[in-house]
Amino acid sequence: MCYIFAISENKEEKYIRPTWDEYFMEVARTVAKRATCDRGRSGCVIARDNQILVTGYVGSPAGLPHCDEVGHLMKKMLHSDGTISQHCVRTVHAEQNAICQAAKRGISIDGATVYCKMTPCRTCAMLIINCGIKRVVCEKHYHDEADSLEMFREVGIKIEHLEDDVQKYAEM
Repeated sequence: MCYIFAISENKEEKYIRPTWDEYFMEVARTVAKRATCDRGRSGCVIARDNQILVTGYVGSPAGLPHCDEVGHLMKKMLHSDGTISQHCVRTVHAEQNAICQAAKRGISIDGATVYCKMTPCRTCAMLIINCGIKRVVCEKHYHDEADSLEMFREVGIKIEHLEDDVQKYAEM
């Protein structure tokens, strides 16, 4: 840990640098500001060896309209526990967009760490597994995370949550 001291009104204040996880999560929060769906304004950073490789945010596929422009495209989703919820399906998830950016630019993300807003959904989890990512750091939990957590456990991907809260969505 590195300490930097600053003098402020004749008293010393100790500055503590953020950990790498804190730093990359803050970058993911900044990337999320570009997201185009206000229900899931989410960002993602993929890093390896303390270097950012790619970022991604929630947004419509290139050339298609965004939620912020034309509204949400809501679909009912049936969950394994029998509950039904509404989800916007107009956009590509932040993790998916980051993985696409890596593929588009020829950047290997094998062995990397993903930093994201919440536990990746089942589809994102499968992509993360197939990309060779070894660790996932999430700000919060996802309400339907059981399949993702089980898959990560089975293949040995470490997943960590910075908060114990479950991500909440605005009701539509």
